[in-house]
Amino acid sequence: MQCYTELTPPTAVTHSVNLPFLSAKANNLVVARTSVLQIFELKTISTEAAANDDSQTVPDGLATETMDNFDTDYAVQRMEQTCKLVLVSEYNLSGTILSLKRVKTLNTRSGGDSLLVAFKEAKLSLVEWDPGTFAISTISVHYYEGESLQACPWAPEIGLCRNYLTVDPDSRCAALKFGQRHLAILPFRQLADGLGDEDFDADMEDADDRLALQRTNTNGDSLAVGQTPYTSSFVLSMTMLDPALTHPIHLAFLHEYREPTFGIMSSARSLGSALLYERKDTVNYTVFTLDIEQRASTTILSITGLPNDLYEVVPLPLPVGGALLLGTNDLVHVDEAGKTNALAVNEFAKQVSSYGMADQSSLGLRLEGCAVQMLGESGDVLIVLKTGELAILSFTLEGRSVLGLQMHKVAAERGGSILATGASSVSNLGRGRVFLGNSEADAVVLGWTKKAAQLTRKRSHADMTGDVAEVSDDDFDLDDDDDIYGDDEPVATSTSRSSQPESSGGPDSYIFRIHDRLPNFAPVGDVTVGDPFASRSDIKAVPLRDETVAQLELVYPSGRGTAGGITILKREIDPLVNLRTDIPRAKAIWSLHPKEAAAKGMEQVEDTQLSVHAEFDDYIIVSWLSEEGNEESALYSVTPKGLIPVEKEDFDPEAGATIEAGTMARGTRIVQVLREEIKCFDAEFNMEQIIPAADDTTGAELKFIGASFCDPYLLLLRDDSSITIFQASATGELEELERGDGILSSQWLSASVYKSPATYDKALAFCLTAEGGLRIFELPNLEDAVYSSDGLSFVLPTLTEDAVPRRNATKESLTEIVVADLGDETAKSPYLIVRTSNDDLIIYEPFHLPADTRGQSFTTNLRWRKISQPRLAKYSEESELESVTSGRESLLRRIDNIGGYSTVFQAGTSPCFVLKEASSSPRVVALRGKAVRGLSGFHTAKYDRGFAYVDVDGVGRMCQLPPQARYGDTGWVTRRVDLKEEVQYMQYFAQKEVYAIATNERVEFKLPEDDYHQEWAREETTFLPSVDQGTIKLLYPLDWSIIDTYHVEQNEVVLSMEVINLEVSEVTHKRKPLLCVGTAIIQGEDLPTKGHIYIFDVINVVPEPDQPKTSRKLKLVAREEVKGAVSAISEIGSEGFLLMAQGQKCMVRGLKEDGTLLPVAFLDVQTYVTVAKALKGTGMCLMGDAAKGVWFTGYTEEPYRMAMFGKGRSRMDVVSAEFLPYGKLLFILVADGDCNLHVLQYDPEHPKSLQGQHLLHKSTFHLGHFPISLTRLPSTLTPPAPETDIEGDTEIETPQTQSQILVTTQTGTIGLLTALTETQYRRLGALQTYLTNQLDNHAGLNPKGYRVVDGERFGSRGVIDGTLLSRWSELSSQRRVEALGKVGVEEWVIRSDVEAVGGGGLGFL
Repeated sequence: MQCYTELTPPTAVTHSVNLPFLSAKANNLVVARTSVLQIFELKTISTEAAANDDSQTVPDGLATETMDNFDTDYAVQRMEQTCKLVLVSEYNLSGTILSLKRVKTLNTRSGGDSLLVAFKEAKLSLVEWDPGTFAISTISVHYYEGESLQACPWAPEIGLCRNYLTVDPDSRCAALKFGQRHLAILPFRQLADGLGDEDFDADMEDADDRLALQRTNTNGDSLAVGQTPYTSSFVLSMTMLDPALTHPIHLAFLHEYREPTFGIMSSARSLGSALLYERKDTVNYTVFTLDIEQRASTTILSITGLPNDLYEVVPLPLPVGGALLLGTNDLVHVDEAGKTNALAVNEFAKQVSSYGMADQSSLGLRLEGCAVQMLGESGDVLIVLKTGELAILSFTLEGRSVLGLQMHKVAAERGGSILATGASSVSNLGRGRVFLGNSEADAVVLGWTKKAAQLTRKRSHADMTGDVAEVSDDDFDLDDDDDIYGDDEPVATSTSRSSQPESSGGPDSYIFRIHDRLPNFAPVGDVTVGDPFASRSDIKAVPLRDETVAQLELVYPSGRGTAGGITILKREIDPLVNLRTDIPRAKAIWSLHPKEAAAKGMEQVEDTQLSVHAEFDDYIIVSWLSEEGNEESALYSVTPKGLIPVEKEDFDPEAGATIEAGTMARGTRIVQVLREEIKCFDAEFNMEQIIPAADDTTGAELKFIGASFCDPYLLLLRDDSSITIFQASATGELEELERGDGILSSQWLSASVYKSPATYDKALAFCLTAEGGLRIFELPNLEDAVYSSDGLSFVLPTLTEDAVPRRNATKESLTEIVVADLGDETAKSPYLIVRTSNDDLIIYEPFHLPADTRGQSFTTNLRWRKISQPRLAKYSEESELESVTSGRESLLRRIDNIGGYSTVFQAGTSPCFVLKEASSSPRVVALRGKAVRGLSGFHTAKYDRGFAYVDVDGVGRMCQLPPQARYGDTGWVTRRVDLKEEVQYMQYFAQKEVYAIATNERVEFKLPEDDYHQEWAREETTFLPSVDQGTIKLLYPLDWSIIDTYHVEQNEVVLSMEVINLEVSEVTHKRKPLLCVGTAIIQGEDLPTKGHIYIFDVINVVPEPDQPKTSRKLKLVAREEVKGAVSAISEIGSEGFLLMAQGQKCMVRGLKEDGTLLPVAFLDVQTYVTVAKALKGTGMCLMGDAAKGVWFTGYTEEPYRMAMFGKGRSRMDVVSAEFLPYGKLLFILVADGDCNLHVLQYDPEHPKSLQGQHLLHKSTFHLGHFPISLTRLPSTLTPPAPETDIEGDTEIETPQTQSQILVTTQTGTIGLLTALTETQYRRLGALQTYLTNQLDNHAGLNPKGYRVVDGERFGSRGVIDGTLLSRWSELSSQRRVEALGKVGVEEWVIRSDVEAVGGGGLGFL
């Protein structure tokens, strides 16, 4: 009984599409990350030229081409417009996304286009944007996976076939190819007359025309109410189109046809390189036009005898038209009339094909896995190779006829080498920008410009307004002027491309640069656990570990090719502590940056107009308890040497505790809010004004308990639940606003004042009533609330003014609200953050319906959307914080700039930041350490955009956020270190505090000299293949630099690496941790594979001058050549021996003093061992095979022998495996190549196990992501009490230390598998069933069906889906009460279980 939870979302981008999704005039990018769907909008900002990407180089003479060749001064030339991606929304889908396509449907709610999503196992979902909920809405779901659609019984399964989706350019229908040769056609209702692409686009761009067209259906009549945008779909076999289509290769719909028309590449016989001389040029290309109503097709043209290496059809719009057929060695263009033009790009094209083609084999290009995208209207095509190189394919045109093709490689100085790897998807964003998705490196927004001719066209209005900084592409309608002046891309239009010189804007004149990145942290190798102490220079001098530093950190290799590096993950923020000081009994802290008031008659100068030093903080106010227990305040001056207590004549430390402090009147007044009064000072702390807390009307003695600053307003919350607001005048004097009936008629729990460009620079007061309602006042008017909603305490998914929950609905206990900007320097937007009595945070994002609110108030048509936030507050029993968490003191603090982030911090027992990048959703990330009493931003020359805080022990720290870290992408503290080379394996050598890594680089492979193959010496090809060449290196974690390198033999690669505590002396039996490396030498399929086992020690040496980090080197202790590859290594037994898989044997070896390895035991294996792991201290080990499943074996030392205990299924491709002991039970987890996780159990007493010979297959769980590694980690949670197993009536003893399995996947998702007791399994299973029925299942997918594996019915109990349980917080308060009633437990029990399965046991990270 286990639960699997995804701790981090996938980061690898697999698919993308550009379309107007949010509205008819929007420009959105939809990105798929395997099972996550993200919607972005584009934002243009001004940046310094070539500053957005360090890896690119732009020639000095071309740096101003983005300015359209205008003569400008140097300062202007250094600025350029950069496109950034800003996330609008994201959704976790219960399925693996196969493809994304744009569909122009009628009658969409937003007026934009719809999105067609194809999933694995032949499913289609048609979704659109719903402005009412500010989320996607599913229109329909189509399934084609039934058994009735399967072909002959021996046909391959759907998942084993190449399935893909293609859509007609005019959105008349979509075609899903699934299975071996099935084609599902989904028609869409469109206009009666078949419009071409250009006409359709022009009509649809105007919103009024779109609305008019939506009233017309396919027959020209008015659209019937309730009529779907699609008609009935049907499935065809490709052999029904043409009996010769027995081996389809690829198909795609073509442009410029009045009826849906697609081209298919196929072969009458199966293809293969081994059959090249027998079956040469057997590929055919056929164009069919489809009659949807008659469900029939007509052949338009057919071309035979095409090269066998063609693999994809790419339709091309005007001005080229036709289709481009991609091959691994060549390209073939076919126009509408069937005329072909072929181009060879390497020397193998002529060898594998006799088809006539132009020769550019000198380029030496490899087109496998390339991405293709047309650049604007020039007709040139951008080709992104798998290596990341860029090439331009140009067409020689004469009218509509293509005369020839020509390929040009983009030079490195023009951006041809700025990409590290190829692209998994490509989408044209317009305006000279292309998005390139990537599953092996970062996805990028690639911008291109083209050096125009000397005589260029006049800039259109669209060009000039496109250069305005900080303006979104959706803010202006530029289409009218574009129709007059042409496309707005900075490209000179030409009619003949290949023959034009560079000065005329030919293919060689393109310049590429990177605008933005979507980071990819997906691992490519096994994870290792390192010590963060080794990589922190700021704590090296501290003798004891600070509680703000994690015990361990996860480190793993990520990125392929030159994008390779390592990624470091931590669950919580380890602040970079620059100063640590004791501030006994401190309760809160504030930093101040006052400014001198301008002289009379002079205008106040803003900080942005002064030097950077003018923004530094000058003072810190600390609220604390004296030794006598009295509340006092202390004032400190910020100096380069630290904090120095200062005494000011008008600042009275004994006046009481400070509730809030800040600056007003444009920074010229310091305002200190005490419990009984308000004090106003000038910049030198000279008293200017005192305002008592007493009520002037009633004379009641009141106290202030909360405050909110928003210049020029100060909102104060008093202990009688009333609110008063002051406004700073031009002279800096605070004047109380007249309180109207709207503010006097309610009791208030919390309030926040907010002002930003989102509110049109109008200050708004957001107030929380005692009943849990939300009121918004537009200052200075306090008479009536401009917005009122009573549904906030019900935490509904969508909050509106008229939200009326049902009678007797349960309310959430809310204690505090704050409205603040969240984001980074690229983009920030307002959010409403609500704190509950449990210290949980609920985040709401504002939106408007209708969306266009220009000229109106921010509160007009205002709605709120709840953001998914799975983190639950920590449970703490610290009595020291009773004075802080009790009462109604504010724990939420908004901070404008910490490390470039606009954030909100929550103090108390569960300290955390709410952080957001422009391309991510808000994430709640905990601050490591003890409970925090108070925190404030802290900005000085030494602590640049840092923060200062005091914890429960009275320890004050001046800190900064971890450098070069990101938070929003994964929800963890994530840092990537680029090494510019691919890392395959890495291990942490704890004794020397270094990492050992195995890297690969691609080198050319030449046939070796061999006595039995004399013909190899006559190899004449210059286009050599490339293979991996391994290297072993030491990585210094303090600056992540390479300090030592060991080169292995030629063509040798590392397959396994472990740090093992080996016995190094047979006499003294001394043990020592040594680095063990297994390799393989691969010299082609004609020579047998051999390998080496290397054993290294890391020793201390005399460092190089001024290089103290080079004091550690690799020392080779042993090296032995073996037959077969050394594919797996593990420690085994209790005597310090080594288990290694070499070829088809697993051997136990011991290290002798002479440097040789003595074999003591062995076991024959079958095919190829992919994993070998031992359970430490038991002699039990498991071995996984690439095709034959997993074996559970044992090793004994008296005598030395290995024995087989049990086997799993005989047919299973094991990627990784791990032990999961739980009490007296032993489980074995196996991850296979089909993205499934199998749970096996060794139970010799069970009758079905045949005395343990068969491992019991308990359950199978679909991960949805290709697994990389399984790692067993201890749990920091207290184990539950022993229970009784209902199946065997045996008592399950929970161990003193529980184990949990960390699962890493190829897409970047990190999962955790946790063992459950019987009681936990039952209640979480009931909760899973309830959530499946209550939560919105986006795209109409079933979460349970996503995790269930067809044909796997080995156990009656499956694995609980913890990812679904983590959405517990998405329920409204009433739904949570209903769920607790279904499960039959109290809320704290569910919270404890969700915390346990959601990574609560990973406290050491």
